[in-house]
Amino acid sequence: ILMEDLRAEHAALHNSTGLTNGTIVSEIWGGDRRLSLFSYTIETINMLLLPMIQTKKEALGSMGNDAPLACLSTFQPLPYDYFKQLFAQVTNPPIDPFREKVVMSLMCPIGPEANLLEPSEKQHRGWKCKEIDITFDAQEGPKGLSKTLDRICEEACKAAQDGYQFIVLSDRRAGGTRIPVSTLLALGATHHFLIEARQRMKVGLVLETAEAREVHHMCVLLGYGADAICPYLVFEIARALKNEGVLDASYTDEILYKNYSDAMERGLAKVMAKMGISTLQSYKGAQIFEAVGLAEEVVDKCFRGTPSRIGGVTFEILAKEAYERHYLSYGTHTADMLVLRNPGNYHWRSGGEKHINDPLSIANLQEAAVNKSTSAYDRFRESTMESVKACSLRGQLELVTSENPIDISLVEPASEIVKRFATGAMSFGSISLEAHTTLAIAMNKVGGKSNTGEGGENADRYLNQDPDHNKRSCHQTGCQWTFWSDKFLPRSCR
Repeated sequence: ILMEDLRAEHAALHNSTGLTNGTIVSEIWGGDRRLSLFSYTIETINMLLLPMIQTKKEALGSMGNDAPLACLSTFQPLPYDYFKQLFAQVTNPPIDPFREKVVMSLMCPIGPEANLLEPSEKQHRGWKCKEIDITFDAQEGPKGLSKTLDRICEEACKAAQDGYQFIVLSDRRAGGTRIPVSTLLALGATHHFLIEARQRMKVGLVLETAEAREVHHMCVLLGYGADAICPYLVFEIARALKNEGVLDASYTDEILYKNYSDAMERGLAKVMAKMGISTLQSYKGAQIFEAVGLAEEVVDKCFRGTPSRIGGVTFEILAKEAYERHYLSYGTHTADMLVLRNPGNYHWRSGGEKHINDPLSIANLQEAAVNKSTSAYDRFRESTMESVKACSLRGQLELVTSENPIDISLVEPASEIVKRFATGAMSFGSISLEAHTTLAIAMNKVGGKSNTGEGGENADRYLNQDPDHNKRSCHQTGCQWTFWSDKFLPRSCR
């Protein structure tokens, strides 16, 4: 039996729906090599794109991400995955993007930025557009990445000097003989190069990309200077899903694209609100990110000014990963590579990405809890430590022993160290009553500091004579919409 026979049999069985056990398996996902080239997976389509197109919203997920950091991944992550969005660290959001929608705006002018004090219709007539290819010949190998970035920057600068008002960075030529430079790398390098050449205000940067498809991708691109983004491969996928019966056949192309756009706008507003930014014009180019695992040479060229505290992958590594993605998509293999891979970024899969909470660890923990088994707990601890080592920075730390240990009398006792512990001002309401009470009691017992937060606390807690309850380091009053009792205020003013 040949693989072609299996595909033909599958097509005959599932031609009407394109679905098998709730997942998409079709000629599109098994035949369009661009999907693998740009790191699309089964999860990308099932868990991210489909919900956005069907419901106009991002799919909901649980808090926390136990997958490896991009710098520890073994599956060629995209550059976007190295960035973490900064946010205002409070338990209540700076802006509620849904209830306070009236103060938010995603409208943003694009193009050259002329003198605002001298508006003129001539500023917006006769604009020219220059398209720049951001791919390079596969025969150049990984070394082609840096040279291509330099070429893109030079072409963009020359276009600005020649009077072009729009520059389109496009990866449409990516294919069997050409490797795409990540749109994020091309954008960042071009954006900062034009700033240095004092040409950035003269042009708008438009991206024609198959790579970007998630809200996080769009946020990073906008944060590093993109003026407009066209995720053309997402639109092609949406149309293919409709043609195969996965999406409602009554959806027109316009509805498909509008649904995705609405979901993306909703996601952008949510992310902006976490930092208290209400307009896209303020968010664009603000670089409100931290890089985790990128080398200094990458940050200096493409993301200047972005914190990257631990260093990490270089252009050489990024180029090798781009080359590996291309080889996996278009190279000659004895194995079947037409089926879209699923490394399990969200759901654990055997042989896929590591996860801190893997089935083995959970099984051992359940056995330890149910049977009170010490050996099961030891296995849980061992497997969890291995997972943490594979997924997180703290897992990379190792204890260094000294041949000349210091005297124990010089070590600060634990009873003094814990006095510097503090829970922060987490308001009752943002966390449950049980959590709010437990944190306060814990800090009281160890001698640390607790804070009621702006929401205060119930009278039966601060009037309780039990020392574990009534000793509070900070009773906070600061909200203009909160009312306080005459018994609480004296404690707040101590």
